[in-house]
Amino acid sequence: MGVVAARRDVVETAQGVTERGTKVLNKRLNIVLVEPEIPPNTGNVARLCAATGATLHLVKPLGFSIDDKHLKRAGLDYWHFLDIVIYENFSEFEEKNPEGPRYLATTKGGRAHTDIAYQPGGYLLFGKETKGLAPEILARYPDTAIRLPMLAEARSLNLSNTVAVVVYEVLRQWGFSGLV
Repeated sequence: MGVVAARRDVVETAQGVTERGTKVLNKRLNIVLVEPEIPPNTGNVARLCAATGATLHLVKPLGFSIDDKHLKRAGLDYWHFLDIVIYENFSEFEEKNPEGPRYLATTKGGRAHTDIAYQPGGYLLFGKETKGLAPEILARYPDTAIRLPMLAEARSLNLSNTVAVVVYEVLRQWGFSGLV
């Protein structure tokens, strides 16, 4: 596990996260992409994380290099705002993050993304673009599997769009704390 980049203007304290002395985003949001395959999707999610103060967790194997030009291009000039952590596999992610609820976005989810109360310090998990989350991951957290409503004929939504919809629902529930 290693931090690829970190926000230099944010300091985490026992009381929460502060920015230049002002309390912001004390309800830390964690976005977890498990084995993402498409660089622009991950780049878009990275930009979303940078703009909302969320931490991006990437679980290998990745379908691209972290230095991929398409990944960087999608994030544009937001990379210096990004908190990102990379794990060798899902077991390492679980080991390094034993606490906090998990919310699994899947087409197999039992509840709509708006029908759950998201807790601070939780992790939003999203699977690879072609297959979603592995069945063994889904089996671990059956009570917090969520879905975005869509037509029955639709296979799925784009990964980065799905992440954005869920993230903004969480932030709405939290009163958009720290955002302008």
